[in-house]
Amino acid sequence: MPPPGHRRGLAICCAPYGGIPDLRRTVEAEVVGAMARVGGRNSLIAVPAGIVCAAVVAALVWLSIPMMPVTVAWAGDMLRNATSPRPAPSAGDTAARHALAGESVDCRALYSASLWNEMTWQGRTILDQSMDPPPTEVPALSEVLAPDVRVSCAWTDQDGRVVASTLAAIAPDATGLGEAALRGQGFSCASGDGIVRCTRSQGGVVEAHVLRDGLWLASLERSWHPDGYSARLERSVFG
Repeated sequence: MPPPGHRRGLAICCAPYGGIPDLRRTVEAEVVGAMARVGGRNSLIAVPAGIVCAAVVAALVWLSIPMMPVTVAWAGDMLRNATSPRPAPSAGDTAARHALAGESVDCRALYSASLWNEMTWQGRTILDQSMDPPPTEVPALSEVLAPDVRVSCAWTDQDGRVVASTLAAIAPDATGLGEAALRGQGFSCASGDGIVRCTRSQGGVVEAHVLRDGLWLASLERSWHPDGYSARLERSVFG
């Protein structure tokens, strides 16, 4: 007579379905149940976490809205330059030449591409193009030089900082008078080859004046000082 354990094993193996429980199905059920209880699948935690993530994404989108117009403009300029790049101006084709000829000059003509991009990429920058008198904290200077303004460009950023520049025609013999007036107001001036350059830094205000070829290029920086602004602007205007 076979051992009792042998008969029981045979009975379990050969029992019809529904009699003795199916061990394989029982194990699978235990595994599924354990997976359902794995940490991180709790809806009480998942729902608030999803809400927080959505709020963070919405906040990031809201913060990026002010830069969208700048980004779109930059992308448009890049595409236009890639498909139809602007021809390089000739050596004599400068804003100064057009101004001396009495032709129309706009703010874009004063700035090189790199300086223009730097000014417009500040974010929420406003450019006011006008025919206002040259920016200066020396009121008598305009009386001495009697400028015929060609264009004035005033940049204001979102913090109220200002960079303003004006290109104007003056009488050829006014250069010496302008230099004397600026030196008398504490400006540091250098002259040579018919060019006078005067600068003064006072508090948060930097003024730079260039008297050259019958033109007056005046710049004023108030709390906003782009790197090498006045020198770069002069190179762009006069070539």
